Amino acid sequence: MPPTATPPPSVAVINGEYITNAEFQSELERYKSAQTALGLSFTDEDANKAVLEDMIAQVLLSQAAREANFTLTEADLQSRIDALAASVGGVEALSAWQSAHGYDEASFRIALKRSAEAAWMRDKIIADAPTTVEQIHVRQILTYNEETARAALEQLNGGADFDALAALYDPITLGELGWVPRGYLLDAKADEAVFALQAGAYSDVVATDAGFHIFKALERADHLLTPDALLTVQELTLKNWIAEQRAKSEITLVP
Repeated sequence: MPPTATPPPSVAVINGEYITNAEFQSELERYKSAQTALGLSFTDEDANKAVLEDMIAQVLLSQAAREANFTLTEADLQSRIDALAASVGGVEALSAWQSAHGYDEASFRIALKRSAEAAWMRDKIIADAPTTVEQIHVRQILTYNEETARAALEQLNGGADFDALAALYDPITLGELGWVPRGYLLDAKADEAVFALQAGAYSDVVATDAGFHIFKALERADHLLTPDALLTVQELTLKNWIAEQRAKSEITLVP
């Protein structure tokens, strides 16, 4: 029998494909530098988790791209490397960057190929996201303390007109939020409250970081997404795809 190849030092194995320590440390360094440049604080544990999750997602995407018969030829790969070299000041500068980040020529080509495959698959998933989905046309009464919100709810329960109250609390927007799909509202509690409503109904008081809301569903139907909402749906489609792919994959994390 031929000798078994020694697996490289790795942080994870995804369906038999390794994420090496060198790759992980390089990505971790880039992540920390980017966060620091943005003035964002983070713990080592949070950084490690964020980078590992992102790299696992990238491997899953690249594997799916290959299954979908996407092929990055050696000529295509070399073109990308040549373009990178030109952008950083030449072949020697790129080679120095690779060495500084723990890559040799072979491992760098693997990482770049995986990145290109993942980008292709990500674009394909996003392109397949629906442009028309079930949405709710929402109006809200928004107050900045619970007592005021409860008083407004009492008025509504007593027969007060929702639109008149919404205009009273916000005379500029009249409480109008427009058509929203699932996942579009930033607060999960708000999203859940809105999508529990049928057309014509209003919610209880919902507390979020923005204040205290009472939502009303004016209409509920399949509706064309706005450009902003489409981005949200595309992100959710990608997130759901990764979660589903992860659930049916064999993933081993190396302690």
